[in-house]
Amino acid sequence: MSDSILRVSGVTKRFGGLVAVDNVSFEVPTGEVFALIGPNGAGKTTLFNCITGVYKPTLGHVTFLDRDLTGAPPHRAAKAGIGRTFQNIRLFEYMSALDNVRLGHHCRMKSYLWDSLFKTPRERREEREITAHSMELLKLVGLDRHAENYARNLAYGQQRRLEIARALATDPKLLLLDEPAAGFTPQEKVELMQLVNTILKRGITVFLIEHDMKVVMQASQRIAVLDHGEKIAEGTPAEVRGNLRVIEAYLGKSA
Repeated sequence: MSDSILRVSGVTKRFGGLVAVDNVSFEVPTGEVFALIGPNGAGKTTLFNCITGVYKPTLGHVTFLDRDLTGAPPHRAAKAGIGRTFQNIRLFEYMSALDNVRLGHHCRMKSYLWDSLFKTPRERREEREITAHSMELLKLVGLDRHAENYARNLAYGQQRRLEIARALATDPKLLLLDEPAAGFTPQEKVELMQLVNTILKRGITVFLIEHDMKVVMQASQRIAVLDHGEKIAEGTPAEVRGNLRVIEAYLGKSA
């Protein structure tokens, strides 16, 4: 097995005549934070969707833990060990924070329909284990006191953290975070970076899309940059910060 947990090889995604992602390749090292940045409309979320099976790439391959997951549906990607959050929060608003996280365990459940129908000892034991683990994850993201609150009643930053807890409930080896700091206060961004470090210590590799350059530069070991669907740079934060093509993509070419 290679030292890279994820390999994206020549991935292209077309929507009719629009090329949203254009022949993009990179590798995400195991045990690190890898960031994907770029201006709005650069194709970042589309690429995330190709990795997690929301979209099937038009061309190219997605390899996870040396297994080809190209075009695999989202449930298969989740079962393989890829968890994710979304740019737009997707919680079950009228379910409690605890039940939202409990739902994240679905792809790992071992009980059969028979067990659920007849509430067998195995099913009851598994439900207790899921509830205990869900409470542990809520505590990890600082929401254990809000376990019984409806998701819709949580503050925006709390809903973002709840999505991370639900993604962690899938027991991922790779966690994809789509703009996790969006709308956060400066203090919440500091707490987010602390949470990312905690997640890394649990043996989970983190791959994030983020617009806040301070968060990206402080949290990431390696960064890839997209512009108009094309990868224009890749390297360490210092290398990317000084790359002229990156500067031009964000600020525009000087006259």
